Amino acid sequence: MENALARYDEQVRGAFAEMQRNSSAVGGNDVGRHLPAPGPALSAYLAASDIAVADLGEYHGRRLRLLDLMRNPRTRTTKTFPSLLIVARAAEHVRRTGERVMIVTPSSGNKATALRDAVLTAHRTGLATPDEVSIMVVVPAASWGKMWASPLDEDDAARHANPVAVYPGADTDRVKALARSMVDRCAADLREKHGVRLWYTLDLANYRVADTVRALVEHDHLPAAEARLHVHAVSSAFGLLGHDLGVRRLAAAGHTPTPPRYLLVQHLDTADMVLSLRFGSTAREAMPTYRFDARTGHYHQDDDPRFPAVTASVTERLDPTFYTRNPTTSPEMNALIGKQGGDGIVVSRYECLHRYPALREMLAPTGYMLPAEPADLREWSLVMALTGILNAIDRDLVHEPDVLVHGSGSYGVADFTPIPPEHVHTAADVDDLATIVYAALEREAVR
Repeated sequence: MENALARYDEQVRGAFAEMQRNSSAVGGNDVGRHLPAPGPALSAYLAASDIAVADLGEYHGRRLRLLDLMRNPRTRTTKTFPSLLIVARAAEHVRRTGERVMIVTPSSGNKATALRDAVLTAHRTGLATPDEVSIMVVVPAASWGKMWASPLDEDDAARHANPVAVYPGADTDRVKALARSMVDRCAADLREKHGVRLWYTLDLANYRVADTVRALVEHDHLPAAEARLHVHAVSSAFGLLGHDLGVRRLAAAGHTPTPPRYLLVQHLDTADMVLSLRFGSTAREAMPTYRFDARTGHYHQDDDPRFPAVTASVTERLDPTFYTRNPTTSPEMNALIGKQGGDGIVVSRYECLHRYPALREMLAPTGYMLPAEPADLREWSLVMALTGILNAIDRDLVHEPDVLVHGSGSYGVADFTPIPPEHVHTAADVDDLATIVYAALEREAVR
């Protein structure tokens, strides 16, 4: 489906209206939930929101399909969808109020790349000018290599107006608190001095609406089934919560969507959602005990099929994309899975590499080819999700015959150029972030 966000414009606006009615007052720095008027200009801006469904064949009696959310060649991740809506709302705020907006977001890489791409697209399509909407992103050092270069950092003026800040500390999740604290400290002063609204966008509501289109595409283009297992590599499971909202809205409109069940796939470094689902706590003491085998050079366990049987490290960070600890979304996902069905599973790099050649062959007919060398893969979400469902089937953890794998991200070294080091700022604390944002806006004011 080409341009899914434009195709489902009416439903997206309805979802925003529902969330507005059912939520507390919008935060002081939020720009509201209004989108620009539908028409050719908005459609051109949303053009990167294509979705495809591909058949992956059968595996031990299960029909596997891929929901391909990675079709924007400038991001290769599903973060394109919410990012387009976030920037569109910022542009509409400028149109309604005349007040400029600087988006501020922490990210493990993919969200930052997608939001920067959406800002650039708004500039290029005329939805907003560079003087009206800009962006500042804060990423941990571990994720810096996943940040895609773009024209926003090729031009000196654009680079200073849209800064990229890198946090050098070991606690990667701290970027969220730093960005939030900087906005709380600086927003009122910058609004008064420069007429700019700082908008901290890391809010579930800003992502859930965009992901309702997953359920709409599923309902319109996949056959009905008694139930369908949705598989997703997750950090906070925003995508699945958005899918659930879409399913509920379809039912409220009189449709009969296929009942969803959800399989969460995580890695060992941040297995918090699986731990919470299985044990009611994210305490790592609940993980199985691994034994080192000097013969293989790996750690092994066979006590819990929901955790890797073999791994090189019990705290392995397979991909820095998945960096959230104790996600606030766990209770809601736990309740959904408890009511509707599903499970969680953790995978290791060893398991992903073991499956890698078979996954390349499985994906080849879809038109998407994984890099020949796993070392060239920079985004592991798709490989994690596929490894997770195949392991879950082999271990008899899931029984649904109809499986939809949400392809939320996959790219390799040949797909992008990383942002060069001279184009980023180091920010160790809130003072550093404040200095960067003031410099960006003061330079813009002078220019």
